[in-house]
Amino acid sequence: MSPLVKIRSERDRMSAVERRIADFILENAQLLRDYSSQQLANALGISQSSVVKFTQKLGFRGYPDLKYSVGESIGRSDDDEAPVAARAGDAVGAELWDRKTQAEEATHAINTPETMAAVVAAIAGAGKLFLIGLGEDDLQVRAFAMRLSLLGITAIRHADVGRMAAQVGVAAPGDVLVVFSEHGRHPALAKLARFVRERRGKVITLTRHTANPLRAMADLSLVVAAHDDASYVQALIYQTTVQHLVDTVFIHLCEGDDDRHLRLVENLDRTQQLLEP
Repeated sequence: MSPLVKIRSERDRMSAVERRIADFILENAQLLRDYSSQQLANALGISQSSVVKFTQKLGFRGYPDLKYSVGESIGRSDDDEAPVAARAGDAVGAELWDRKTQAEEATHAINTPETMAAVVAAIAGAGKLFLIGLGEDDLQVRAFAMRLSLLGITAIRHADVGRMAAQVGVAAPGDVLVVFSEHGRHPALAKLARFVRERRGKVITLTRHTANPLRAMADLSLVVAAHDDASYVQALIYQTTVQHLVDTVFIHLCEGDDDRHLRLVENLDRTQQLLEP
């Protein structure tokens, strides 16, 4: 994994000092070769040991190892810079494209193939499947429920916590609750998850890559790494990255079972016929 991608993916879980180091490296990667660990510490007003501990926490032997790895990563990406700029109509669009790509790469890196496979298996094998998300999260939930229906997987979806509480009242072992919650701190969603767990159902969460109550009680958790200093950009990057992650789950469901794939094709054909004049 690229060291810059690794730093982005872990940033939300870092301490305040570690985030300062991470941001400096991400913003000045091209200049890092000119900085010793002491010079970097002086530039940030921190101790040299903090820099060394930061590099070791990321899995590098020391600061020189990190610096060399960052330099190699930049060298590999130099050839890609011109196409990135060329495919965008303006600098803002190009930069936004890059930020979205970086977030998707970081998110892909922290959701292991084993976790993805377990999530896909749980959804495919659920007795009853419940889906919920509040606010903007519900937009993603609604689209996911629609795609699942094309595969013949029926999901019970509500954007209202009260109505969902009534639905999970009939939850049983083997049922699955999937909760989309950016920050994972909504008390009502935590209560729904706890109730399903008490009924020996399974809980899958999709949240930011940060410690949060909802993620802590999940059987399986998908996480999103999408940081940006501008809040309005961060919101866009988060939603795009969630969409990419959910699309990945959908593709696995499509390609993991021939019957589901055939059902998808049949449903798409039927829909097309209905829409034709």
